Amino acid sequence: MGPKEAALASKGVVMRPDALRPATAKAAARPGLFRTGLASGEKPARKRMATLAAVYDAEPAPRRPHDVIAPPGGRHGRRRLRPGPHATAKWLYGSVIDDATVIKTAFDQAEARDPGHRRRWVVLIDGARHQLDLIQTEAAVRRVTIHIVIDFVHVLEYRWGAAWSFHESGDPATEDWVAVHTLRILSGGARHTAEAIDTQARSSNLTGPQRQGANACIRYLTSKEPFLCYEPALTAGWPMATGVIEGACRHLIADRLDITGARWGLAGAEAILKLRALISNGALEAYWRFRLAHEHHRLHQDPDRGGYSLAA
Repeated sequence: MGPKEAALASKGVVMRPDALRPATAKAAARPGLFRTGLASGEKPARKRMATLAAVYDAEPAPRRPHDVIAPPGGRHGRRRLRPGPHATAKWLYGSVIDDATVIKTAFDQAEARDPGHRRRWVVLIDGARHQLDLIQTEAAVRRVTIHIVIDFVHVLEYRWGAAWSFHESGDPATEDWVAVHTLRILSGGARHTAEAIDTQARSSNLTGPQRQGANACIRYLTSKEPFLCYEPALTAGWPMATGVIEGACRHLIADRLDITGARWGLAGAEAILKLRALISNGALEAYWRFRLAHEHHRLHQDPDRGGYSLAA
């Protein structure tokens, strides 16, 4: 059987002040530039991060680095690119209240599909440290072996950030520079890439502001190195990007919770997110039947009535 994948991501939801986490509420409490609107950079201080999880099945699709990114100078010849794995049987879940519950519920779903832990479990994540800790703890509790892979697209974004430390905006050589280092990362050379960027930054005598992009990339590659295992992932045919969950962020959250002018309370945002997940999973009818049965039991079958039949 093919591997079982799980992907996690976060998406900000604009909240009312009373629904923000303490640190975000403190930032939002600072006086703004305008009385009737938010200036650039002020909106993120009004958001609370929602955590989303997707569990799905995928048949292995082995690839090579050049199938993922074009070599310097672009592609030549007619060699057909090998496609990546295709997600099937997708299941979604999310919360704006408790990301630990999201991860636990995702593991519950994966375990329901593979109770004997006979399949290979691959977890794709955008790199958030607290999520990594929660995932590893949950896997240890359940005694299941997981393979954590950082979303390749996030790594590529850091690569481009580093590129602007060495190239002017619009320089066509930038793309080849990114391609060379990215292909090295895909071939298992994340630490060597970080060292090469550091060496180039030193030899170029970059100032502090000029080195910001390069330094951010170096820190990311060195701190996340254990999870940048793209060479075995390509060989084994695993997914390497969180496209499934990023798409879910759009249709589960952005299309409804991020509409213009919306400001959400905690209970309302949580209820809408859960409802949209149920609809996406095709489980709304089953949930509604359960809900009606539960309410009927609560209202008419209270055990405190001592077993007496109701007259009406």
